Amino acid sequence: MQSIEPHKFKVNLARIMAEFGYFGTFTLVFAWQSWLSPHPQLSAGWMTFLWCLPLLFPLKGMIQRKPYTHAWSCFIACLYLCHGLVQLYVTPTEWWLAWAEVLLVGLWLIGAILFARWQGQVLGLGLKKKK
Repeated sequence: MQSIEPHKFKVNLARIMAEFGYFGTFTLVFAWQSWLSPHPQLSAGWMTFLWCLPLLFPLKGMIQRKPYTHAWSCFIACLYLCHGLVQLYVTPTEWWLAWAEVLLVGLWLIGAILFARWQGQVLGLGLKKKK
């Protein structure tokens, strides 16, 4: 049985965390806006489209496991983190959906940051230092 090198193990763990959080957030937002608790005054289809659209931008890079995409996807994750936290405060009847969103986005954020850092180190990517 081959042992996995420690840096490969932590890179893979971070990637799995990021992808689980990202795809979990995507699934939760789609289900939340379409059938779990659609907006009462607006079209469920329209709201689902609007809430899922930003999640489509990093999809290709997340699937291809690109560190740069994982890094900038954190900006999009912040939108959903804010949404979850606001929903916790504003809508007490949907607390379980809001907590699920906050936890999934937190997993996505932590995993994406660590994956981008560690995989970037493995690939030799990074900022050039001034002399």
